[in-house]
Amino acid sequence: MNNLKYSLYILIGACSYGILASIVKLGLGAGFAVHELTSSQYLFGLTLLILVLPFVKKVKISFKKIGALMLTGTALSLTGILYGLSLERNPASIAVVLLFQFTWIGILLESVYLKKMPSKMKVISALFLIIGTVFASNIVSGGIHSIALDGLIYGVLSAVTFALFIFFSGKVATDIPTIQRSVFISLGGLCILILIFGSRVADTGIDFGGIWPYGLMMAFFGVILPIVLFALGTPHIDSGLATIVGSAELPAAVLAAMLILGEQISQAQIIGIVIILIGICLPQFQLYKSQQNRYST
Repeated sequence: MNNLKYSLYILIGACSYGILASIVKLGLGAGFAVHELTSSQYLFGLTLLILVLPFVKKVKISFKKIGALMLTGTALSLTGILYGLSLERNPASIAVVLLFQFTWIGILLESVYLKKMPSKMKVISALFLIIGTVFASNIVSGGIHSIALDGLIYGVLSAVTFALFIFFSGKVATDIPTIQRSVFISLGGLCILILIFGSRVADTGIDFGGIWPYGLMMAFFGVILPIVLFALGTPHIDSGLATIVGSAELPAAVLAAMLILGEQISQAQIIGIVIILIGICLPQFQLYKSQQNRYST
C-alpha cells in the first residue's frame, strides 16, 4: 500500500501543476506578462518555503547536493518557459501534445538508467497516455494545424525538461528532508528565471501590488505542491511509473479550464481524459496485484 500512497502524492502534485495553466491565463488576462507571472511564482514559492523551514526537520547538506537540487529545479522552471514559447508559436492543442511526449521520454530515461527494457505494462500504459493526449488536447475535434518549426523544437524540449525533472526529483539528495529539498529546488528554478528574464524585470519591474494574488496562487499550485509532493513520492517508486502518474496533469488542466475559465469540454476531450486515467491506473493495478501476491505467499 505504501507504493500506492507515494503514487497518490505524485498524482496530486501533477494535478496541482495542471491547475497552474488556468491561473496563468487569468494573470495574462489581467494584463501581466509571462516573465512577471513566472518570476513572482517562484519568488513567492521560495519565500513561503523558507518561512516554513525553521519549523521542520533539517540536516547538514553538502554543496554538491545543493547544486544537484538546484539543477533539478531549473528543469521544472525551463519546462514552463519552453512550454510558453511553444504556445506562442503553435495552437494550444499542438503544444499540449508536444509537452506530453514526456511520458515515453521518462520511460526511456528509466530504461537507459537501469539498462533494461521497460515492462510490457509500462509500454501499454504509455500508448494509452499518448492516444488519450491526442483526444484530450482537442486535436481530434479541432483539426490538425500547421506546426511552426521553432514551436515544435520548444515543445519537444519542454517534454524533455519535464521528464528530467520527474526523473531527477526521485534520484537527487533523497536523504534530505522534503521541505529542505524543496527550498533548493525552488531556488534553482528562480535562478534560471533571473538568468533568462533578469534584464527584462530590471527594465520594467514587477507590479507586486497587483500581481500578488496570481503570484501566490501560482506559487501554491506551481511550486509548493508539485515540488513538495514530487519530493515525497518520486524517491519511493521508479521514475517510469512516476512519469505515468504525472500524466494526470492534462486531465486536471482540462477540468480546471472548465471550472475556472468557463471553457467547454468536448466529447473528444472527455474520451481522452478517460483513456489517460486508464493509462495511469493500469500500472497501479499491476502493482497492487503483485503486492497482494507477495503478502499471500
